[in-house]
Amino acid sequence: MKIPYLNRAPMVAVLRLQGMIATGGNPGRLNDAGLAPLIEAAFRRGKPKAVALVINSPGGSPVQSALIAARIRRLAEETDVPVTAFVEDVAASGGYWLATAADEIFADANSIVGSIGVISAGFGLQDMIAKLGVERRVYTSGKSKSQLDPFRPENPEDVARLKALQNDVHENFITQVKTRRGAKLSDNDELFTGAFWLGRQAVDLGLVDGIGHLVPMMQARYGDKTRFRVYGMRKPLLARFGLSLMGDALALAEERALYARFGV
Repeated sequence: MKIPYLNRAPMVAVLRLQGMIATGGNPGRLNDAGLAPLIEAAFRRGKPKAVALVINSPGGSPVQSALIAARIRRLAEETDVPVTAFVEDVAASGGYWLATAADEIFADANSIVGSIGVISAGFGLQDMIAKLGVERRVYTSGKSKSQLDPFRPENPEDVARLKALQNDVHENFITQVKTRRGAKLSDNDELFTGAFWLGRQAVDLGLVDGIGHLVPMMQARYGDKTRFRVYGMRKPLLARFGLSLMGDALALAEERALYARFGV
């Protein structure tokens, strides 16, 4: 006699992490607040054999990357559920930070992996407004309050301060990778320069553990009858009815610019 639930096929919870990592409620953006209930459900609902992270992200906020990865690790340890990451098109910068939350990382041979660095970009528009006859007027109560103002000439002191902050964030990123990947990492001098690689090169560098895809790998481990329960971000209700077109367009343009850096 079969007892319900005792003879059910093993289940793998699939957590899809796709898009730019940033705060806010724009559709497709990954952040800790939006993902928290999904991550919680992935680990606790239905007693999964494993949690699989399916990652397709060009990065974004280092803070949100760290928060999401820390939440995944915390729940993995609380529930004693193993975590495996599968990279699709790209896991770069903050996207790779998310991948390091897994016990193992696999990629496609054509996946883009890495970009362990920090970037800040902007424009200098002071010459443009001067040609238009526009005078910039800024009043502050602190000498650093208007630093990096794009409408004023660049100040070397401001740039030096920004680079110091970036170096601190970069060191935090490096620490995360070394802590999670440990002795698997190679001694390649390019590893933490912000460079990125395809899947097979990433295997040689120790950034990923091998070439592999979600379904066949999980079935090989847990059996051909393994079930998959997928969790992913949903668009806000207004976005589904096309009532936030301007916000969606701006968010999409920003995200596409990030993906374009990696040729995808």
